[in-house]
Amino acid sequence: MTVDTEIIDDAYALDSGLIEQVLLAVEHQSQPELLTIFAELHEADIADLLEQLHSEDRRAVIQLWGDELDAGVLTELEAGVRDEIMAETPHQVLADAVRELETDDVVYLVEDLDEAQQEKLLDSLDTADRVAVEQSLQYDEYSAGRLMQREIVVAPQHWTVGDIIDFMRSTEDLPDVFYEVIITDAMMHPVGTVSLSTIMGAKRDVRLTDIMKEDFRTIPVDQSQEDVAYAFNQYNLVSAPVIDHNGRLVGVITIDDAMEVLEDEAEEDMRLLAGLGDEELSSRVWETAKLRFPWLAVNLLTAVIASMVIALFTDTIEAIVALAVLMPIVASMGGNAGTQSLTVAVRAIATRDLTPANAKRIVLRETLVGLANGIAFAVIIGLVGYVWFGNAMLGVVLGAAMIVNLLVAGTAGILIPIGLDKLGADPALASGTFVTTVTDVVGFFAFLGLAGALLL
Repeated sequence: MTVDTEIIDDAYALDSGLIEQVLLAVEHQSQPELLTIFAELHEADIADLLEQLHSEDRRAVIQLWGDELDAGVLTELEAGVRDEIMAETPHQVLADAVRELETDDVVYLVEDLDEAQQEKLLDSLDTADRVAVEQSLQYDEYSAGRLMQREIVVAPQHWTVGDIIDFMRSTEDLPDVFYEVIITDAMMHPVGTVSLSTIMGAKRDVRLTDIMKEDFRTIPVDQSQEDVAYAFNQYNLVSAPVIDHNGRLVGVITIDDAMEVLEDEAEEDMRLLAGLGDEELSSRVWETAKLRFPWLAVNLLTAVIASMVIALFTDTIEAIVALAVLMPIVASMGGNAGTQSLTVAVRAIATRDLTPANAKRIVLRETLVGLANGIAFAVIIGLVGYVWFGNAMLGVVLGAAMIVNLLVAGTAGILIPIGLDKLGADPALASGTFVTTVTDVVGFFAFLGLAGALLL
C-alpha cells in the first residue's frame, strides 16, 4: 500500500487557494464571505494567513473583519504583525475582543504597548480582570508571574467531589481551559491537586483530600519562564500552581503556555547560533539588515584574523600553488565539525543535560570524536591530494592538518559554550563566531605551517 507523502508533509499547511479567497472577499467588501472562511479555520491558521499577507492586504482584511475580530488570533501572531494590527484596529473593537481573553493572554497583548495605549485598553476591562492584569504586569517580563493566568479553580479542604462538581456547574467564571482543581488551606496555601479525570471517576461523597495528589510541584512567582518550561518538559506537567513569596496561591500555568515558551527558547538559540537578531518573516528589509549587520561585522573581523594567518605564509603559497586550492577544504571541514559539537553543547546546556558532573566525559567524548573523524578524513583527503597533484608528501601534509583541525574543532565546539555559560553569557550568543575563528586559524596555520616545513 502506497502513502501519499506530499499529503502528509502538507497536512497542516494552509490551502494554497485560501489567501486568494480571502483577498477576493476583501475585493468584494463582503464581511459575511470573510467570516465564513474564518469560521472554518483555527485561530493559529488565521494568524498564519495574516502573516503571509502583504501589510496593505492585511490592513484591508482587518478593516473588513471589523467588530467580529477574534482577539485569540492576536495571541497567535508574530510580535511585529500583532503590534501592527493592534495599532490599526479601532479601540472599541480591540477592547471588545480583548474582554473575551484569559488574563495571561491580555497581559501578553498589552505588555509591549506604551503607557497611554496600555491604560486605555485596561480601562475597558472588568474591574477584577483589570486588577489581575495590573498585578501580573508588576512581575518581571520573563517570569512565571507574567506567564501565569489568574483564573483558577480552587477548593477548600473540606469539600467533596459533589461540592466541586456543583460549584463548577453553577459558576459562570470558570477558566476557558483548566486541567486540575487546586486544594488550598485557609491561608490559600496549595496542599494538593486533583485532576478533572479523577474527579469525574469518583463518587460524589468522596472528600477531595482523599483523592488529591500531594506530591505536586509549585512554581515560584519570580521563577524565570525558561525554568518553568524546563520543569513542565522534565516532569511531564500539565499544569502547576504559582505561589508568591509567602507560599500563597496566586495563579496557575498550563502546558500550552509552557510549551510556547519552550518553543521560543529553542528558536532563540537557533537565531543566536546563526547571529540573527529578533527578526521575523514579516520584518522589513531595512529592519532585517540592521539586525543582521552587527554579527556580520564580527564575522568580517574574524575573517580578517584568518587572512592575517594566511598572509604569514605568502611565500609558501607562491611556491606551491596547490596549497591555495586545498586550504578551503581544511578550514571548511573544521568549521563543520566544530558546529556539530557546538550544537550538541548548546542544546545540552539548555536542557540541563550537560552539568559539572558529566562535563569532563562529554568534553573527552567530543575530542575523541573529532580525532576519530580527523583520522578517517585524513586518509581520504590525503589520497585525494596525492592523486590530484601527484605529490605524496602533499597528501601527508593535508591529512595531518585535517587531523589537527578536526581534533581542535571537536574540543573548541564543546569548551567554548561551556566557558561562556560559566561566565554567565548565553552559550548560543557568540559561540559560532568563536568556534569558526578557532577552526579557521588553526586549520590554516597547521596546513600552511606543515607545508612550509615539509614541502619546501
